[in-house]
Amino acid sequence: MKVYDTRDIRNVALLGHSGSGKTLFAECMLFEAGEITRRGSIEEKNTSSDYTNIEQERGNSLFATLMHASWKDSKINIIDTPGFDDFIGEVASALKVADTGLMLINARSGVEVGTELIWEYGEQMETPMVFVVNQLDNEKADYENSLEQIKDRFGAGKVIPFQYPLNQGESFNAIIDALRMTMYVFPPEGGKPEKQAIPESEKERAQEMHNAIVEAAAENDEALMEKFFEDGSLTEEELTSGLRIAIAHRELFPVFCASAQKNMGSGRIMGFINDICPSPADMPPAKLEDGGELPADPNDSTTLFIFKTVSEPRVGNVSYFKVYSGKIKSGDELVNANNQTTERFGQIFVSNGKNRQAVDELRAGDLGVTVKLKNSHTNQTLNSKGVNRKITPIPFPDPRIRVAIEPPSKNDMEKLMRALHTIQEEDPTLIVEQSTTLKQTLLHGQGQLHLDLIKYRIEKVNGIAMNFIKPRIAYRETITKMANESYRHKKQTGGAGQFAEVHMRIEPYYENMPDPDGLTVRDKEIDDLPWGGKLAYYWCIVGGSIDKNFSNAIKKGIMQKMEEGPLTGSYCQDIRVSIYDGKMHPVDSNDMAFMLASTHAFKEAFKKAGPQLLEPIYELEILCDSEVMGDIMGDLQTRRAIIQGMDTEGHYQKITALVPQAELYQYSSSLRSLSQGKAKFHQKFAKYESVPHDIQQKLIQAYQEETAEA
Repeated sequence: MKVYDTRDIRNVALLGHSGSGKTLFAECMLFEAGEITRRGSIEEKNTSSDYTNIEQERGNSLFATLMHASWKDSKINIIDTPGFDDFIGEVASALKVADTGLMLINARSGVEVGTELIWEYGEQMETPMVFVVNQLDNEKADYENSLEQIKDRFGAGKVIPFQYPLNQGESFNAIIDALRMTMYVFPPEGGKPEKQAIPESEKERAQEMHNAIVEAAAENDEALMEKFFEDGSLTEEELTSGLRIAIAHRELFPVFCASAQKNMGSGRIMGFINDICPSPADMPPAKLEDGGELPADPNDSTTLFIFKTVSEPRVGNVSYFKVYSGKIKSGDELVNANNQTTERFGQIFVSNGKNRQAVDELRAGDLGVTVKLKNSHTNQTLNSKGVNRKITPIPFPDPRIRVAIEPPSKNDMEKLMRALHTIQEEDPTLIVEQSTTLKQTLLHGQGQLHLDLIKYRIEKVNGIAMNFIKPRIAYRETITKMANESYRHKKQTGGAGQFAEVHMRIEPYYENMPDPDGLTVRDKEIDDLPWGGKLAYYWCIVGGSIDKNFSNAIKKGIMQKMEEGPLTGSYCQDIRVSIYDGKMHPVDSNDMAFMLASTHAFKEAFKKAGPQLLEPIYELEILCDSEVMGDIMGDLQTRRAIIQGMDTEGHYQKITALVPQAELYQYSSSLRSLSQGKAKFHQKFAKYESVPHDIQQKLIQAYQEETAEA
């Protein structure tokens, strides 16, 4: 295969809400370029990008798929991405290495919640965007409404239509192109259009659009702007240059028209990508972790970045990478900047879905694939020897959902953890946590679909049964009033005995509280607990009833009980303990005796001090359409939510609420069902709050029953 120069490479990510037509549009692009001889379809399960069994079963893209097409003298790398927000990590990976995002808009639905979520990532990564209003052949297509929504959400001054449909709906077959000032008329079966003159009735609108395009091209270059004011127009070369600069710097977002189902418009869009969209050489330099920048220069030393990793049976790790500078050849050795290991690139490939073709060399800006890297994974940078550069990593989203794994047999658990570790290397949005606090293995992911996919892969690929169960909640225990307690530990069973007596006062701790009434404070320690909150430990012994040498043992005994609280076995926090009296024996007193005595005294005092269970509260921010807002609000009320506010954000209603974590189990699925997939949410930990009395009693009873059975 031909080796492409940096200026002849275009990296395009196909983006959009689920159902916007990305996979079929990719088929059109490959077909128009002659990479395939027949367009596949979702129904026939033969598309180039959705090639995995589960994608074909579900009829949806679940993974980002790399493809490529030769167009004129250029190579267009195409990454088809999933539309469900459960798989936003795949989208983030694609946006990291794309030089243009092709955002497909369903002409029936306009801008959807997934569109906005992806847009936010595109903004974060400063990816140039081109909009494609797709499915204009649908009877309910509404181009004007879609265009208005795009302008409203993403910047009316920067969103410039380059095309519009002459006759949208079931009879759709013609596109007015204001950039070329021509009309494309398509045969009924789609494919190569006939160029025709713009009808008289449309000329005024088309000319106005053309002028707006020329003005947008001139705005980012003073010389072009002067020329535009003097001559009233630009040459084709000047127009191309101005548009490329404006798109690369996100000053212009063109809007095109298409029907992927009928293959209308894709060839023209590919021509635009080839002629005007930025190459890696036209893009701002890549950002490095140390604050430096790295231009896409094929003559520089080699730096590449792994943006995706897949584990394939009988192959091992398949690594997808972008060459950020220099070039990579078969047999080259590069050093991983993250762990300093050396990797040999035995073979390098270009990809069209599951099909890979070996190539000899890839240059700066190009995307490629290699296999069997031993110590290199997603988000890692590899360099020529003697070079130490790190590309800034992909900003993967925080998890929004968690489940626990029902513990299988010991042998299966070991195999399960190995399999999960492999998937986690491929998918950084999955977090596997072996929680010592909750005594559970937890999976944190982006949504129920995301976790269901993990389960499918574990069971089908690894042959391990894996069941999800409700995760435990990280409750905390505290007290609400003061209590005094004493405990004597005495053991005489032959030989050396054990004796210790401890008198303590416990009370709720708060910042800057006064010293305890009636006690003389000899020493005090206020510790930040590893799990949050404080322990204030006061030594108030007067007259030497307990030797100060036993203070550490007494504190250790208290801490042991605070690590497994009396109510539910949860961590205790925000308590002040004052040791004010006790007894010791000159022979039988030792550290162990005082540890046991203080543990028991603390436990009994805790029960008298108005014990209170605390639960984690999360702040939930939901964006939804107004028609489903009532249903979502009603559902929140059943989850003990406290509504903090309601507002509008763009086209959406925004609900902010505080919700106990115990009520958020499977919320992702519930919200998707309530909103028909047209809502999104973010959650973050807010604070701990008191558990209602009736729920506290149920939790204490359940814990007592559990410990009695054990």
